[in-house]
Amino acid sequence: MKRFHVHLSVPDLERSIRFYNGLFGAEPAVVRHDYAKWMLDDPRVNFAISSRGRGTTGLNHLGLQVESAADLAAVRERFAATDAARVVDEPGAHCCYAKSDKHWVTDPQGIAWEAFHSLDTIPLYDGAGNATATSACGVAEPGAAGACCPSDTATSSRASACCA
Repeated sequence: MKRFHVHLSVPDLERSIRFYNGLFGAEPAVVRHDYAKWMLDDPRVNFAISSRGRGTTGLNHLGLQVESAADLAAVRERFAATDAARVVDEPGAHCCYAKSDKHWVTDPQGIAWEAFHSLDTIPLYDGAGNATATSACGVAEPGAAGACCPSDTATSSRASACCA
């Protein structure tokens, strides 16, 4: 089964948590000093917010969360069937307090789409101890060692601010 994923960058995490608690009628499943995530069943969505973006607010990225490696492989095939420049594979990514296998494409509007299968939780945002860095996944430059998203000409600048 798949779960739709939406990730927003927000300027005021506490205020946004209060707003989305009211909107969803539920508390987040995960809350950290820079991140919150609701795992909703109706609608079935993984809705995340973070204050770790590069000064931007609004849509960070969209995605599909799957429950198995086989489901992830099937979504990757669909990503490859799009007219995106290429699929970027990211096995064993450490991001947003989780270890996940991921794939990325960028749609024609420049919106990053992530497919991921979460494998485990980790104690830090990026798994590398970069809890105070300014980038979305805790590294100074996306694509650097430990980054949660690749950064190259085939991916959107929004993909540099990814999280699951």
